[in-house]
Amino acid sequence: MYKFWYGFFKYATVGPFLMVWNRPSFIGRDRIPAEGPAILATNHLAVMDQFYIGARCPRKLAFLAKSEYFTTPGLIGRLQKSFMTAVGQVPVDRNAEDPSSAALAAGRVALNDDKILGLAVEGTRSPDGRLYKGRTGTARIALETGAVVCPVAFIGTGRVNPIGSWIVRPWKVKVIVADPIYPADYADLVEKVGPYEAARVMTDDITLAIQKISGQDYVGIYGTDMKNALQAGEGYPEGAEPGGALERPFSEVASKELSH
Repeated sequence: MYKFWYGFFKYATVGPFLMVWNRPSFIGRDRIPAEGPAILATNHLAVMDQFYIGARCPRKLAFLAKSEYFTTPGLIGRLQKSFMTAVGQVPVDRNAEDPSSAALAAGRVALNDDKILGLAVEGTRSPDGRLYKGRTGTARIALETGAVVCPVAFIGTGRVNPIGSWIVRPWKVKVIVADPIYPADYADLVEKVGPYEAARVMTDDITLAIQKISGQDYVGIYGTDMKNALQAGEGYPEGAEPGGALERPFSEVASKELSH
């Protein structure tokens, strides 16, 4: 049943609609491994992000999704749950006693099913379009399973599907896949400093790779911390304001790239 609905949405309904409505270009598709465990580590600008890569990805794709998408009450909630399940979304309870372990377990299941696993490295949608500090879950799954990590940038999806809106607007979308990052390259680091510290280094490398292809400014705090501060009326955490000490502008990264 899953295969039927996945194909139905990808090839007959949602996929063709998005291809016409938003004309998504897919750059670097050949960088996605044709077989074996692989993770697409993405930025996250909109609820619709994964649908654009799912429409063009050559392999079946599963994304970890917050459990709220599966537990909303009422008719809309049931329809939402059915759709998310049909397109391969895997629910993760972010309020669990150990949400990190829950996400890791769900990720391993998806990879064992020979799907490509899609993970938003920030762990949440960007509150303002900037790129935030990556969570280590993506790297931890890669280091444990040997899955190749392909950094992916969504460009334009925040305008297509702004926060709080379910209306798909007719902006053009671009999806860019960067060169793969291999967990084997961090094996020596795991031996020297331990798996968590190695995962932190790998996560920062993944995030930098995303910044280079997305053109986003980077902020060195977690997106959830930024959201919590703004929702509490506290304003920007110190240094996280645009141009603040915690920000690494894209222009700085681009100038360093050009100098090499």
